[in-house]
Amino acid sequence: MSMLKRILYWFTVILLTLIVGVVLFVTAVNFEFFGHLYSKTELKEFKNQAATEVYSSDNQVIGKFFAENRTNITYDQIPVHVVHALVATEDARYFEHEGIDSRSLVRVLFKTILLSERSSGGGSTITQQLLKNMYGRKNFGPLTMLVNKTKEALLATRLEEIYSKEEILALYLNTIPFGENVFGIESASRLFFNKKVRNLNISEGAVLIGILKANTYYNPRLYPEHAFERRNVVLHQMKKYGYLSEYQTDSLQTLPIVLDYANFESNGTANYFLIEVKKELQEILSDIEKESGNVWDFRSDGLRVETTLNSEIHGYGLIAFRKHLSTMQNRLQLQYASGKSRTELNERIEAWASKRGRDLSKQRTQEIFSWDDLYSDSISVRDSLQMALTTLHAGLLSVNPKTGAILSWIGGIDFRTQPFDQVKAKRQMASTFKPILYAAALEKGMSPCDYLSNTAKVFTDQDNWKVRNYDHSEGGEYSLTGALIRSKNIPTVDLLFKVGFDEVDYLWRKMGFSSKLPHVPAMALGIVDASLYELAGAYSAFANGGEKVPFYSIQRIYAADGSLIYQRQAGLGKEQVMESRTASLMNEMLQRAINEGTGTAIRKTYNVKLPLAGKTGTSQNFGDAWFASYNPNIVMVTRVGASYSSIHFNSGANGSGGRLALPLVGLTLQQLEKNRVLRDIYSEGFKTLDATNHAELECPDYEVDNTIDKIKGIFSKKSTTISRSEKKQEAKIKKYSKKKKKNGWFKKKNK
Repeated sequence: MSMLKRILYWFTVILLTLIVGVVLFVTAVNFEFFGHLYSKTELKEFKNQAATEVYSSDNQVIGKFFAENRTNITYDQIPVHVVHALVATEDARYFEHEGIDSRSLVRVLFKTILLSERSSGGGSTITQQLLKNMYGRKNFGPLTMLVNKTKEALLATRLEEIYSKEEILALYLNTIPFGENVFGIESASRLFFNKKVRNLNISEGAVLIGILKANTYYNPRLYPEHAFERRNVVLHQMKKYGYLSEYQTDSLQTLPIVLDYANFESNGTANYFLIEVKKELQEILSDIEKESGNVWDFRSDGLRVETTLNSEIHGYGLIAFRKHLSTMQNRLQLQYASGKSRTELNERIEAWASKRGRDLSKQRTQEIFSWDDLYSDSISVRDSLQMALTTLHAGLLSVNPKTGAILSWIGGIDFRTQPFDQVKAKRQMASTFKPILYAAALEKGMSPCDYLSNTAKVFTDQDNWKVRNYDHSEGGEYSLTGALIRSKNIPTVDLLFKVGFDEVDYLWRKMGFSSKLPHVPAMALGIVDASLYELAGAYSAFANGGEKVPFYSIQRIYAADGSLIYQRQAGLGKEQVMESRTASLMNEMLQRAINEGTGTAIRKTYNVKLPLAGKTGTSQNFGDAWFASYNPNIVMVTRVGASYSSIHFNSGANGSGGRLALPLVGLTLQQLEKNRVLRDIYSEGFKTLDATNHAELECPDYEVDNTIDKIKGIFSKKSTTISRSEKKQEAKIKKYSKKKKKNGWFKKKNK
């Protein structure tokens, strides 16, 4: 046998052996020798996990819940230029083949396998890549690549038989990973450009398609230079296959990549609120399962959750936080940069380090929040502690008192670095407690025109505790109204003894507070802890005629197919916690606290004209500042303070409720009033009092010292002082003096 015949013989033998081997191998794969091969039915029933999207009441996406961050879309929601970019870059003959591109396979066989040219491409079609994304790849040892590629090729032909080309493209773009735990082009579009995929321009679409080659290396946030180069490659491919003209390509390739990064998971504007939504969502779905047997998984079933949050009101609050707290933060840090405050802070830090055996000079890298930027830096343990201790935290909650719908929920200054929710945090509530005490007095039958002593007392059984007014004035008597609107401490303690601890405790619990009231005189001044959430509930009862409604965050829930699976029913859980008379009188008294008392800055400084009632609060040594305001349609409460109440401003000029907390509400409502639609909604005034209730308020706020008080004043070591505002009341008293003598109108009751 000649050499040529011998070569031809062995070539034929080898070729036939290879063909037989390939046929046998493919047959073995097809008959599931290497594991299950999905049937057409199973392929048809494939379903991507989809994230649950959470919307505000005004239809803005505020967050997602997911196992995989994915939002499925249909083919008609994908711009044609995105389809062109994908096909031109990943599978130029996509619309010509039936799942397998034989020309690409030949190229892979000779260039990639025989010549080891890795740049020649992988040979997989979009359909084959889709199957890899759908089911992943298993390990079969040395045969792993061969088995998986064969499986994908076999399944690709099946997939093309049951899905149209357009459906396969949509399924592919819904399935592909884009990095950062994001799957599908819709979620990627929202992440990098904060817009729906249908609104992408050609450059943005090319950026996203470019990411597919390597979703970390071409991530436009992490590696903008790489992303820029890759985008231009995609644009070049689109020109190569006739989807773009040369002029379009040249113009687009010069454009910079402009991101609008919107990572709801870590940087969302409503992340504190989303925790509340998630908790409520789990409870609702659990109830649905118990009632109907229908099981929904909010991490994968692609639900649409419509919440009560108003993104505009919430946004105004965020702006107020940045504007006001950045200024106050600088002032507090300046205070602790030198002098006595600095010494006290250093002593606290040294004690902490000594107790734990820590080296304060040790450097560590950490993410640092500032109102200018969020950044990473290497700082010492000492500096880290100083920064943490002197950081001002704040929360702001707005609700609809009629329905219980939560309108805004700002749980802190930065969710990423300060995740502890200040809306649920309990702190000493100071004078915001007083309205509960005064409401208990009205519930007992007292009148706003009953008078309270403003003469200081020393409580020998309470370590000689002496109650003092904020302005150190004393003497004379205040009506309930006068004492409340001016937040007088001495008359408030006098009121506690007239009402009794048990009556106050009863109303306290009915209004929804969870802390136990301490039965000591100082209770009257708000030494008990409460949260903004609880305080908003109590003040909602005032605004709502004495009726308290539970708060809620979810209005409706839809399944992925658009069917309604939950609708919040109106009026759930309503409870009358006080008489309507009590609520009406409290509203009148607390309106005066805003217009004449400690809350006047809301009018004078921020020029807010909405009907409002409310109360400021300043805890001991300015440890916490509070402000609560409301009208019949909105309750807005806030609190500001450092993590420890021992870190605080040194004076009321910066640390009082009116200076530190009230501006957050003032700035928010100031912007709300500029919004004509919102202003109309929240401008509803309080109901006019009937003649009987109105008469209960017709009295001077303050009475001058009676004879006994004057005699006491002569012999007291410290002369009684009267504030400027109190002196103005004397003229008002004289006006009514004849009427007082005639019918005893100002007779002191319940003494």
